[in-house]
Amino acid sequence: MFVRNAWYVAAWDHEVEQAPLARTILGEPVVMYRKQDGGVVALEDRCCHRRLPLSEGEVQGDRIQCAYHGMIYDQSGACVEIPWQKTITKAARVRSYPIVERHRWIWIWMGDAADANPNTITDFHWLDDAGWGAKGTRFHVQSNYKLIIENLLDLTHLAFVHRSTIGNDAVANAAAVTCEHNDDEVTVTRWTLDQPPPPTYAKAGGFEGNVDRWQIIHFTPPCFVRLDVGACDAGTGAPEGQRQGGIRMRNLNAITPESDTTTHYFWAQAHDFEVTNQAITDLVFEQVKTAFSEDVAIFEAQQKMIDHDPEAPTINLSQDAGGIAAFKIIDDLVARESAE
Repeated sequence: MFVRNAWYVAAWDHEVEQAPLARTILGEPVVMYRKQDGGVVALEDRCCHRRLPLSEGEVQGDRIQCAYHGMIYDQSGACVEIPWQKTITKAARVRSYPIVERHRWIWIWMGDAADANPNTITDFHWLDDAGWGAKGTRFHVQSNYKLIIENLLDLTHLAFVHRSTIGNDAVANAAAVTCEHNDDEVTVTRWTLDQPPPPTYAKAGGFEGNVDRWQIIHFTPPCFVRLDVGACDAGTGAPEGQRQGGIRMRNLNAITPESDTTTHYFWAQAHDFEVTNQAITDLVFEQVKTAFSEDVAIFEAQQKMIDHDPEAPTINLSQDAGGIAAFKIIDDLVARESAE
């Protein structure tokens, strides 16, 4: 089950062009395209006549034509032209979805359009802030979206899955961890003090000795996880807020369910040092991409075991507190929508 009255990321801005783009979101087929003025349209990807996906057709100006019998739909989803018929019934229409383009992402509202308030879109300004360098992509993951959220809220796995990039033993064995949550958000804070930097940090920051490293993970529903991560030379006051020098980054994640077992995983890595140096941006991105590709292999292996035996028992450990709290928020929102 999914939260529907919420904004989700449907695409990167560069993915949507004049040609139709098909994408399934929360189990619903959607077609997106750009109008002549550059604005984005999102419609149900199904002709109301004989159900051919509209994404098989072509965009004509600001409208889209079905490739089967030539019916033309406007941006509201109404059929405005039938080549062989003058009269058009009011039932000849498909659903139109509210769309907002912000911070290099295309946001879509899958629930009641009357409740779609752009002011509630989660802040991802680091993606296009001049004070940050950022680069991201999308992974099409063959797993349930909750496995990704859980992974981001429990970073003990870095020591075992990502030894060559962003992980080392200190992440699991030497971290001081706290978890705070309420009905709207979860924050997991991790400090690893006076420990060797992992390989990616050593490359990006040029550290010669031990570092004080922080990982502050913030979850907001339905599917957003933003991480404030970085490191400074050990003993220079980072835990007390004196984060001069060193490196600071933001890991930005928008996790959009495609179905119960597949997910569109949009993510980016942003940094506030050498922000105009594309080589640094590329280095940081490629290192994190390598790590996240390793995560994808984990998610998909987990999903295979879940599909094999959905009722197999599992246990919880102390580091699972963040994921458990996030799932409760999601499940409560789903239950509330179902009741309404």
